[in-house]
Amino acid sequence: MHDDLIKTDICVIGAGSGGLSVAAGAVQMGAKVVLIEKGKMGGDCLNTGCVPSKALLAAAHAADTAHKASALGVAAGPVSVDFDAVMRHVHGVIAQIAPHDSVERFEKLGCTVITAEARFTGTAEVMAGGTRIAAKRFVIATGSRAAIPPIPGLDDVPFFTNETIFENRTCPDHLIVIGGGPIGLEMAQAHRQLGAKVTIVEMFTILPKDDPDLVAIARTAIEENGISLYENVKTRRVENHNGAIRVVIDRDGAEITLEGSHLLIATGRRPNVENLGLENAGVTFSPRGIEVDARLRTDNHKIFAIGDVTGGLQFTHMASYDAGIVIRNALFRLPAKVNHSAVPWVTYIDPEIAQVGLTEQDARKMHGDAIRVLRWDYGDNDRARAENRTTGFIKVITSARGRILGAGIVGHQAGELIGLWSLAISQKMKIGAIASFIAPYPTLGEISKRAAGSFYTASLFGEKTRKIVRFLLRFA
Repeated sequence: MHDDLIKTDICVIGAGSGGLSVAAGAVQMGAKVVLIEKGKMGGDCLNTGCVPSKALLAAAHAADTAHKASALGVAAGPVSVDFDAVMRHVHGVIAQIAPHDSVERFEKLGCTVITAEARFTGTAEVMAGGTRIAAKRFVIATGSRAAIPPIPGLDDVPFFTNETIFENRTCPDHLIVIGGGPIGLEMAQAHRQLGAKVTIVEMFTILPKDDPDLVAIARTAIEENGISLYENVKTRRVENHNGAIRVVIDRDGAEITLEGSHLLIATGRRPNVENLGLENAGVTFSPRGIEVDARLRTDNHKIFAIGDVTGGLQFTHMASYDAGIVIRNALFRLPAKVNHSAVPWVTYIDPEIAQVGLTEQDARKMHGDAIRVLRWDYGDNDRARAENRTTGFIKVITSARGRILGAGIVGHQAGELIGLWSLAISQKMKIGAIASFIAPYPTLGEISKRAAGSFYTASLFGEKTRKIVRFLLRFA
């Protein structure tokens, strides 16, 4: 019996956000596309990542808003949380989006979809579920999974990762979270606002990639939520104790024992490079991911890799951006290259933290003191005052001549506000472009405009300007 053979233009391995973007774009542009996925269509983002986490946070923030409604003169009464109903909401959101990522939709678009594990058998061929696929170009988009740290005793206790926590239907009495990155903080705050006691354990400091000034506001908010936070500690071991989970940490040489009902491991991600037969395809890889050039090509230029599997920036929007680069290279033979200078990222706690471009610390390393740091507080914004959302600020980094290098925002809807700054950096705008645009009043968008306008405050209202005005007024 011979294996079936399919010859195609593009073969995409992995039906997460990046792989689906390549497949949908390529097939609608006239290419023959084979899409291979061994698990759930939609990948991590739809099933265990962005979508369920934001749905859970929406419920958690709603509960928190109800608790705080009295500050606006609204008596909400006692707030009760039906945790099982919250999780039904989470899975309902997944179900609403799933048809857009489904096998049926992609087959209707014209893709050949194979639900099986793919493995390269040569430099231009893969095997999947008894079918051989020979393609002119391959795109590896297999994503990443939760990285499990080598903590003694971890194998002997039950624990959640982002891939399993959304199946839990009972609110934990006390959730211990190991890891203070975006996933750890989001899940910690969500569970706290939904009624759980929560403790976070972090080996270094929380959100290490973000501006420390922004993180300081988030840290205060986390602690004001009633979350216990242990930073700069080492987790020594984990153990069972009469049905409870004990986490033993070391802080400055002293052991501290934490006891909780549930444990979440949120210590980063590991690229999915195993069992792909990459060695058969001439593709260089390591546990850190697949090596690619600026055009996202592997050593085998017929094979591209995008998204988390490359070990780079692990964001859904990054995988979608990578997909566009691959389509230009693979279909149109254009030498498109990735540019990460304007990639935004957001941590969706309350208050949100959003960042794009260089932080102040990175800018000083690159440009020394030849930078300007602009800042505007939420407390000086009328919309923020009206909504009692005055915690936070924006920080914008520019060159001495006003070229925008980076921006960071901590505050309400920071993730919505950061898009303007991502556009500005990608289009190489100067700060005057943001200072001169008309922002509707009253909106949080004025925060960006006011920060930009502060670049000119010293010169515009200085003595030199006053002299010029007085001189010109003589001829009025």
